[in-house]
Amino acid sequence: MLEKYSAAIANKQEADMNELLHDDFKFTMHKSGNTLGKADVIKWAMSGDIKQDKTRVVYENDEVGIHHSFVTFDDGNVEAVMAVYRYKDGKIISLETGATPMPK
Repeated sequence: MLEKYSAAIANKQEADMNELLHDDFKFTMHKSGNTLGKADVIKWAMSGDIKQDKTRVVYENDEVGIHHSFVTFDDGNVEAVMAVYRYKDGKIISLETGATPMPK
């Protein structure tokens, strides 16, 4: 599921994002404390602001996935991002991230 999710972000595949994310999806960014819902995450992903590099799935089963990547944003900031995904009904129900700023 995480490989398909990363591909959907990279290729701006809105239909795939909509299919992968549960309607009750919640994204918690622990660095900022912000929380986003499904529509907000899809809109952000489609904006092209998220560019993942050296993406790898650390662990995944039917209930949870753990993913690490280096993310470059349009403002030039780069962060090492560890993400934990929970699954429900074959979809991603939640995402929590921790991010470490990387030198430019």
